[in-house]
Amino acid sequence: MTAGPDDPRYAYLVQRGPKRWTGTPDYVRVVGSTRQVVAAVQEAVDARKKIAVRSGGHCAESWVDDPAVRVLIDMSGMTQVSYDPTRRAFAVEPGATLGEVYRRLVLGWGVTIPAGWCPGVGAGGHICGGGYGVLSRAMGLVVDYLYAVEVVVVDKSGKASAVVATREDSDPNRELWWGHTGGGGGNFGVVTRYWLRGSDTETADPTRLLPRAPESAIAFSAQWPWRALELDETKLTRLISNHTDWCERNSAADTPSARLYADLTVGRKANDLNLASGQVFGPDADRLLDDYLAALGAGVGTPVNVVRDRRPWLAAALAGPDSSTFRLKVKSGYVRKGFSSTQLAAIYENLTREQDPNLLFGSVGIASYGGRINAVASDATAFPHRDAVMRIQYTAAWADPTLDDRYVGWLRRLYREIYADTRGVPDPKDGAYINYPDDDMADPAVNTSGIPWSTFYYKDNYPRLQRIKAAWDPRNIFSHTLGIEAPGTTA
Repeated sequence: MTAGPDDPRYAYLVQRGPKRWTGTPDYVRVVGSTRQVVAAVQEAVDARKKIAVRSGGHCAESWVDDPAVRVLIDMSGMTQVSYDPTRRAFAVEPGATLGEVYRRLVLGWGVTIPAGWCPGVGAGGHICGGGYGVLSRAMGLVVDYLYAVEVVVVDKSGKASAVVATREDSDPNRELWWGHTGGGGGNFGVVTRYWLRGSDTETADPTRLLPRAPESAIAFSAQWPWRALELDETKLTRLISNHTDWCERNSAADTPSARLYADLTVGRKANDLNLASGQVFGPDADRLLDDYLAALGAGVGTPVNVVRDRRPWLAAALAGPDSSTFRLKVKSGYVRKGFSSTQLAAIYENLTREQDPNLLFGSVGIASYGGRINAVASDATAFPHRDAVMRIQYTAAWADPTLDDRYVGWLRRLYREIYADTRGVPDPKDGAYINYPDDDMADPAVNTSGIPWSTFYYKDNYPRLQRIKAAWDPRNIFSHTLGIEAPGTTA
């Protein structure tokens, strides 16, 4: 299906992404098969029109809605999740949401993948950026289960075709597979199918090719509100340090507490919300949660509004958060140890400095990491962050479009002051998460560190990704602000 500006479906299709941007492509092509993707790409290349691809519509920057994009390929017609006996792997189309992937895998075969907490996110961009979620500490990243990928690529003559690349050592296309194990979306071509299975099994039994889904999980949350507990700088920084200390102590790959995922979100005083939330599963789930909450509240006070909801795991997975209704700016960072006293002071200062009521949400979210994620070598996949113990998400959310610059500025200041000791950006040894893309990292007016954006997202894996880019997208058909560039260019 093709929709141009005069088609009544066009408005919905161009507004299906982040609230801050609306694209103006010449047309949107909703595709339903690999063959249709090949045709759509070929038509755009022949017409010399810039292409962008949308799966779930959750990109945190305007890559898809860039004014330069003239052809938008919408993957929402490709949502199948099935078992492929020829490859002994589960085939997932990119338009499927994570919630639908979970539902079909669990109900069909009792298995799952350790993907994201937000069920509305599309598999298409999530997987190739690494794929991290509430089960990752216990099971690893989604890309640790990526067996093969089908990609529509464009060769140097301008011809579009579909290529399958697997992780088999004998596969001549193996490097293209490796590029999709954390190399981010929109870099090499249009993904039309992922195949997923474990790397240490030769079984043909589909119920044993991916991790078994937990029977049940406790979805939990607990609040330490500013006003109710009279939080001051000492108490807030103690709360944060309690959480980061717990993450450091419980980051080993074989620790039972890897079955507990916890995200501590500390927010502006005006929002009056400091919230620990997450999931835990297993026979000792209650004890693990008790231990975590006790550690978190030590010296701070007893939390309020504590929720412990034990439910079937699939129900817990499908009830994940949804932030798609806000205008958002996000930044990220990984850490291998807790915040310094200077950083904690900067967090407190920024959360208490200005209490503009139109900023609906301004926060620092500190998610537990490590576990099985760090049991994989940093160069085994394109995803390099295999030594962190926490993933940090910095967020600003608002509704009024006239206030975009103000709140983007608020978040930039928060980020810059937290990382003042490392020139306003994370330590490059720690890095940032490509699935939380931040165009500021490529803007020398904002990122004044002199460190290329690619170092934060890809570390030492970037040169290899550049070679893959040169081999599989020699005409640079697929590009964006944080796009991988061929060797000889800098990023």
